[in-house]
Amino acid sequence: MAVLAKLDTYRGTARFTTWACKFVIFEVSAKVARHAWRRQAPSVAELAWDQLPGPLGHRPEDSLEQRAQLDALSRAIGGLTGRQREVLVAVALNDVPIDVLAAKLGTNRNALYKNLFDARRSLRASMAAAGHPVSPQK
Repeated sequence: MAVLAKLDTYRGTARFTTWACKFVIFEVSAKVARHAWRRQAPSVAELAWDQLPGPLGHRPEDSLEQRAQLDALSRAIGGLTGRQREVLVAVALNDVPIDVLAAKLGTNRNALYKNLFDARRSLRASMAAAGHPVSPQK
C-alpha cells in the first residue's frame, strides 16, 4: 500500500522493480528502527564532560593534554547552533538512528545529514584553531 501511495514520486529513471525494492527497503528499515527505539526513547541530553573516565597509567602531561582537548571540544560543541548540537549529540554520541531522529524532530534524513556535516566541520575548525588538529575521517 505504501508503494502505491508513493507511486507519483516514481520518475522513471530506473526500472520500476528497482525503485519499488529500494522504497520497500527504506520503509522497512525506518519502521524497524522506530520500533527498536519505541521502548527506550532517545535522549539528547548534553554529555557530562567531567564524568568521562580518567586515563589509567598515563603520564601527568598526557592527562593534562587530554583535559585540554576535552575542554576545547566542550567549547567547540558549545559554539554549535542548537539544532547542530542536538543532532550531533543524538546521532554521534547516543547512537540514535537517523531515521528515528528525523521522525522525532519532524524533518527528513537529508536535513539531519547536513546538520551533522556542518557540526563536524565546525568542530574540526574549532579544534584546529585551539591547537588540536583533527584529521577528517575517510
